[in-house]
Amino acid sequence: MRHAAYAVVAGIAIIAVTVVLARMEPAPPSVPEDTLLRDTVKRGSITRQERGLGTLVPEDTRWIPATTEGRVERILLRPGARVEADSVILELSSPDVEQAALNARLNLSSADAQLETLRVQYRNELLTQESQVATLESDYKQARLDADANEALAKEKLVSELDRQKSALRAASLADRLAVDRKRLASAQESIDSRLRVQQAAVEQARALMELQNNRLASLKVRPGFAGVLQQVPVEVGSRIGPGTNVARVADPTRLKAELRIAETRANDIEVGQPAEIDIRTGIIPGIVSRKDPAAANGTIAVDVTLTGELPRGAVPDLSVDGTIQLEQFVNVLYVGRPSLGQDESTVGLFRVSRPSGIAERVQVKLGKSSVNAIVVLSGLNEGDEVILSDMSQWDAFDRVRLR
Repeated sequence: MRHAAYAVVAGIAIIAVTVVLARMEPAPPSVPEDTLLRDTVKRGSITRQERGLGTLVPEDTRWIPATTEGRVERILLRPGARVEADSVILELSSPDVEQAALNARLNLSSADAQLETLRVQYRNELLTQESQVATLESDYKQARLDADANEALAKEKLVSELDRQKSALRAASLADRLAVDRKRLASAQESIDSRLRVQQAAVEQARALMELQNNRLASLKVRPGFAGVLQQVPVEVGSRIGPGTNVARVADPTRLKAELRIAETRANDIEVGQPAEIDIRTGIIPGIVSRKDPAAANGTIAVDVTLTGELPRGAVPDLSVDGTIQLEQFVNVLYVGRPSLGQDESTVGLFRVSRPSGIAERVQVKLGKSSVNAIVVLSGLNEGDEVILSDMSQWDAFDRVRLR
């Protein structure tokens, strides 16, 4: 009986242990504590930011095109050289342009000579006309004197009536001829002016053509037209280029802007006028967002930041920079470092660490808007809670882990 009692007690004990073990949760897996990124939930103010990489580029950059066809004879300046408005970057040669300029100068000289010849010719014609008028005027005055004298003598019966009438008729005839010749002289003057204007227009046309050809000839010496730094000369000596070919690029190095590339999923809230900071490794320059590209390219959106601060030493075109754009300010909010898998306006499972037990338990956390390094906590965590920010996807099958 005693052995049977022992057996019954042992069986009951085994059954009890089995039930207890069946109801116990499996032991949480262990995770090395030093491999995890953790942060503590805080309350306060944070600035929402977006960050992007980019380069410094000049705000005023101009390509200098060739205005005529020609062959590159000499390259006088190389990239990196400072240039003034009238600095000669390179020289072209073009026999056609040189011949056209010479022909234009000869045509202008010919038109000028023809105009001068016409002036002399018309002046002589005018002098002849004026001489005729002067002769007629003299004859008329003489005839008028004779007529007046015969009028007086006829009253005294010293001259016949026929002679008086002849002298009066001659004076009247000469008066009419003088009036007609005076009108003819005025008309000749107007005609001369109009005919000279025709030739003067031909001279002006020839002069304009000569200036055009001279400008083409001068453009064989390529000048930037403004002061700056020569960045590129994409042609070689001996190459033949046509009108409109870009032969040099000049930029103003004192006016730079930052061209940032922002991930298209993070650029929704970026607007023109937002403040920004550009880190060029040797200093931080304040700036303002001046342009946002309306279209994405390769998963990013281009954002231009105009620099408002003084450029430090080392700020040169094409320098790689890191830009941070200030989007908005959150005041008196719960926030924590950005988890590796947490997105804006989402609910994620984060492991909350319980001290001193070292157990981390998964909790559902509702997240708000994020910044570069922090994200707003809407619910699920309290101030002072310690959470794991690292990727814990390999522990998705467990709601609790032990830190070791």
